[in-house]
Amino acid sequence: MRVRDLLSKESIELNGEASDKSDVIKQMVDLMVKQGNIKDRAAYEKGVFAREEESTTGIGDGIAIPHCKSDAVAKPGLAAMVLPNGVEYDALDGAPVHIIFLIAAPNTEDNVHLEVLARLSELLMDPDFVTNLENAKSKDEFLSIIDKAESGKVEADAQKAEAAKTETGYEVLAVTSCPNGVAHTYMAAEAIEKAGAKLGIKVKVETRGSGGTKNLLTDEEIENAKGIVVAADAKVPIDRFDGKPLIQARVADGIHKPEELVSKAEKGDAPIYHSETGAQKSSSNDGNDSVGHKIYTSLMAGVSAMLPFVIGGGILTAIAFLIDTILGYGTTGGSNFGSMVPLSALFKYVGGLAMGLMVPVLAGFIAYSIADKPGLAVGFLGGLLAANGNAIAANFADIWPKQMGGFQKFIDSFAFQQSGNTVSGFLGGIAVGFLAGYIVLWLERATEKLPKSIQGIRSMLIYPVVGMFLVMVIMCFIFNPIIGLINTGLSVMLTALGNSGLVWLLGLLLAGMMAIDMGGPINKAAYVFGTFMLTNAAEYLNKGASNSDPKVQLCYIAMGAVMIGGMCPPVGIAIATKLFPKKFNETEKEGFISNIVMGASFITEAAIPFAASDPAHVIPATFCGSAVAGLLSALFGCTLMAPHGGIFVFATVGHWPLYLLAWLIGSLVTAFMLGILRKDVAQD
Repeated sequence: MRVRDLLSKESIELNGEASDKSDVIKQMVDLMVKQGNIKDRAAYEKGVFAREEESTTGIGDGIAIPHCKSDAVAKPGLAAMVLPNGVEYDALDGAPVHIIFLIAAPNTEDNVHLEVLARLSELLMDPDFVTNLENAKSKDEFLSIIDKAESGKVEADAQKAEAAKTETGYEVLAVTSCPNGVAHTYMAAEAIEKAGAKLGIKVKVETRGSGGTKNLLTDEEIENAKGIVVAADAKVPIDRFDGKPLIQARVADGIHKPEELVSKAEKGDAPIYHSETGAQKSSSNDGNDSVGHKIYTSLMAGVSAMLPFVIGGGILTAIAFLIDTILGYGTTGGSNFGSMVPLSALFKYVGGLAMGLMVPVLAGFIAYSIADKPGLAVGFLGGLLAANGNAIAANFADIWPKQMGGFQKFIDSFAFQQSGNTVSGFLGGIAVGFLAGYIVLWLERATEKLPKSIQGIRSMLIYPVVGMFLVMVIMCFIFNPIIGLINTGLSVMLTALGNSGLVWLLGLLLAGMMAIDMGGPINKAAYVFGTFMLTNAAEYLNKGASNSDPKVQLCYIAMGAVMIGGMCPPVGIAIATKLFPKKFNETEKEGFISNIVMGASFITEAAIPFAASDPAHVIPATFCGSAVAGLLSALFGCTLMAPHGGIFVFATVGHWPLYLLAWLIGSLVTAFMLGILRKDVAQD
């Protein structure tokens, strides 16, 4: 099936006009319906919009290729529209879209829409082809341009396939793949092949898209190649390239820098890749094979795996708060707010379990990215220790007085929680994820020469047992105790500030601390101090003090600063994705609604994926925004009488309009700082 076969004059519009992305998609669906191949217009349109929510189909350079595979499609079809004035489409390069192709495919196993999309993507890599389509004066001319270009493409592909049968060897081999496995996979392949032809270098490209692996590289071709290019943002097997010069790059580099990649590969100007014995490696790439690239790739593996737990658990917890508010417990729930009735308690319990998995999943998949499956269990354990801290010490001397010798006392003193919270949060999870991954890699190398009779137990016994033991020792004896000391020191500092009456500074620090490590020791110290101040307020009231007593007000102001500091980071980040879309990738921009909901619910953890992927820029921005909000909240005298709940407990907030103003200003500070600090994301 060819692209031309799916188009008809009824489904083409050469002088389109649209107000926005939604408008143009609806018009495209109307064009598709005119072909008579849509059984249920509403269902098909819903499917097209659902695909856009996954990631934009505006692929850049003024082109968009929305598509949908659905039971609502009776037979495959294409619609096309040229928009002389362009339309804002949330494209990857941020530029307006001038030409759009809409694909409709029936819900069958042949994946016809992916095959057509692949061919369209290859054709659209030719700027002259696109320009000719945009300048077509009639629908007949538009169809003729496509027919001529596709005929040339089919003929060229046939000649290439025939030549490949007698080809004795390729100088450069490449693999392309993108997360969705559609447009960019094939656009990169086309660009690399054209670059090879231009440079006079024999090139073969393997594509790994949603339609499966095409043009698979053979062992003989790999053996004879001078160099390999892997242009991929999704995992591809690279163990087969052992001993070859290997360039690892983003799929966007395959599209925009193909000549540079092909030339370097042909010269062998790349590090020699060595696979790890005993583990099949894969790679998702965003640059060159540097230490920084490897760290970034592993970190992104953990962040992407963690994200569903953040969003799912956070939204379920927010629903618990909403239920209690609807039932009238917003002002009376206190520390039990969110669990006042069985239904809300169920949501909060399940949401809490999901969010409790965030750090273990983050650490586990960082380790998995580094050491493959053997690293997963070791990383998960490290993440659990980071999320939960050391066990609380029991009174072992009373239980086993005869066994408390020097060694036992040493373990009791240093491996258990004595004072201060030992939870290290997501920063600890990141650290132990890398630690676990490289521990397992070290174990792989250290056990390479074991007798063959026990080689089989390495991954099932040696790696997990020894790896977990080493992570346990490092976390429980070194990392977590240090966190406990930090916690204790922070608590002492905050208490001193509270006693000194420096309410503005107290508000600034408490709110800022909430936005640094979001569940780690600094955040926990601020939150525990806030709830401690609520306890103090209750004691003052029990002793006869009034609500207006300065001591009581100070306690409530402290708690207000804590909550506003936790509400700013997710909302500030959400605002930034709208104000500065070029600073964020598609996945980050898609989190707008969930960040707003969780930020409004005082679930700071919504900001963790952003902070984990770019701590050097995100953490300063969230700290400053929250600190400003806390400072303003304290100066405005805003009070809070509940320990949690976000907007659902605003009935307990004193001077709530000013509290909203402080929250908005702090969120905007975070947003604008992100706009200044973050570089534009490479749109691919």
